[in-house]
Amino acid sequence: MTSSNVTTESKTTGPHKKRRYLSAEKKFQIFLETQHRDQPVGEILRREGLFSTDLVRIRQQVKEGALQRLSAKPGRKLEVVSSASYETLKAELQEKERALADLAVELTILRKKTNGGLSDR
Repeated sequence: MTSSNVTTESKTTGPHKKRRYLSAEKKFQIFLETQHRDQPVGEILRREGLFSTDLVRIRQQVKEGALQRLSAKPGRKLEVVSSASYETLKAELQEKERALADLAVELTILRKKTNGGLSDR
């Protein structure tokens, strides 16, 4: 399951309703409120303009986040690479793969020339 933002219909009148995106902090606040038994879940969902499926998605995201964080080894932090450096590294890798393929072709040609058309491998 992906970690997409919860989208809900806004309380606007008109033919086209706007989608609303909840921040991670707001999702976690809603999650914590629904965990307490002092207020009915339906009341919280109505107040926030959410559906029960949105709450299921929020709970799943909290679970995934907690499992990911708890599975991390002590002392090591997850490295995050920016998209710009990722694209640079990806282009560099493709360039090196092309160069390696070219060298493999040249090596095959040289082996054929030196072995008189017979290859050992």
